[in-house]
Amino acid sequence: MRIASFPALQTVYLGAAIRAAEGIAMSRFGLDEDDLMARAGLAAWRLVLERWPQAQRIGVACGPGNNGGDGYILAALALGSGRQVSLLQLGEGPGSDVARRAQAVFLQTGGQITAFNADAALPQVELWVDALFGIGLRRPLDGAAGDLVHALNRAATDRRVPLFALDVPSGVDADTGDDHGLSVRADVTLAFIAGKPGLYTGRGRVAAGDVVVDALGLADHLFDDLEPAARVARADALSSCFAPRPHDAHKGHFGHVLCIGGDRGYGGALALCTEAAHRVGAGLVSAATRAEHVPVLLARRPETMVRAIEDVDGGSDGLSALLDKASVIAIGPGLGGSEWSLSLLHAAMDAGKPLVLDADALNALARRDAEALRDAVLTPHPGEAARLLGTTTDAIAADRLRHARQLAARFDCAVVLKGAGTVVAAPGQVPILIDAGNPGMATGGMGDVLTGVIAGLIAQGAAPFDAAACGALLHAVAADRAARDGGERGLLPSDLFANLRRSANPGAMA
Repeated sequence: MRIASFPALQTVYLGAAIRAAEGIAMSRFGLDEDDLMARAGLAAWRLVLERWPQAQRIGVACGPGNNGGDGYILAALALGSGRQVSLLQLGEGPGSDVARRAQAVFLQTGGQITAFNADAALPQVELWVDALFGIGLRRPLDGAAGDLVHALNRAATDRRVPLFALDVPSGVDADTGDDHGLSVRADVTLAFIAGKPGLYTGRGRVAAGDVVVDALGLADHLFDDLEPAARVARADALSSCFAPRPHDAHKGHFGHVLCIGGDRGYGGALALCTEAAHRVGAGLVSAATRAEHVPVLLARRPETMVRAIEDVDGGSDGLSALLDKASVIAIGPGLGGSEWSLSLLHAAMDAGKPLVLDADALNALARRDAEALRDAVLTPHPGEAARLLGTTTDAIAADRLRHARQLAARFDCAVVLKGAGTVVAAPGQVPILIDAGNPGMATGGMGDVLTGVIAGLIAQGAAPFDAAACGALLHAVAADRAARDGGERGLLPSDLFANLRRSANPGAMA
């Protein structure tokens, strides 16, 4: 293994596991719901003091459940510190005894409550706290709740008032990240006890802003017997992904990537894939493509061994010879859907080598019967994932984690479901959520670079799941570095190459 496995990463849990951990904590440590709510409100107030110490006028929007109770506690603490507090109550007030007791604490501190009225302007404040709905919400926001969330988002945009969400931004499903089209768009979210997967993928990743986790003083071992939903990988994990190379290393130690694709008019996709494999350290990189692309590929990157393949059965100089020499095959970038394309795909899949499949290779795979691809990595975007599973893009977006697991189970291989909060899944593995990347990556060719990155890591000895997870993180971190240099808009896939190399060498990271 020349690429190290990920270190210990932050673990996130579904709402049911969080509630189970709360129950364990109460029974084991003699706590009750009031204790936990007091801890949550205090943790939230501490973060307010840390992030917005200058805010003297604070607005708190409280819902009917225990999330609202957390808001009442925070509001009481803010009021006690001399801040002006405007508290908006949604509906008729708390629906649980513990939240009613928290409301009473706020009133005893001298607080006043205003019932939310959609026809009235929101109070002028310097910070809004979203304490409307917590981890139990599974439905779209409508009626007065929808009106209040729209008003909070307008205040954040029009008045530049920061929004601080307690546990999850209201409207976001904590388990899936779906928000049914409407949620609070927070600047910061404070997750209580443990992180939730919906904060790190899909629409929830956008809504949550900067996520901070506070365990509320509860021990990690509360989760020892509870199943994790996923692990979260951030840029700092890269330093543990790459082992130093020995001084006596040579190119044969680092594998041979064969990139297949580039039908007529699509040679650029293959060029991006091959260079990415070089930049992450593959020992050798070959390309099999149409004859018309050979001169350009060689001119662009003479280190790539480029072969014109017009006939799959091209004898000793044909595709079979390249397949025999390859450690791993990357296929899909610019592959197209012609007979030539399909013949290359079938040959690659029959070669018995590890595969990284993207783009047109995935579209072709969707038209075949499901088959085990045990040493493969699939890298679909939501549209390709929908075709592979026979569903819709909206369905994929509504529960990215579940569908990534379904794809991994169906094809018995590692899967990288691309998008905001990329999900990496494989049979028998806890999925990994990539907490890196930016909107500048939404441009053609980024997936071709990712394909080359993952193939290059497999060539160097990484297992498919490790290569998929480390490669997806490396790709996203390189894009973030490139965006910091010149901005997100106009970011090109080729802008990642220097940053790929830098990020794959821990000693060069800064």
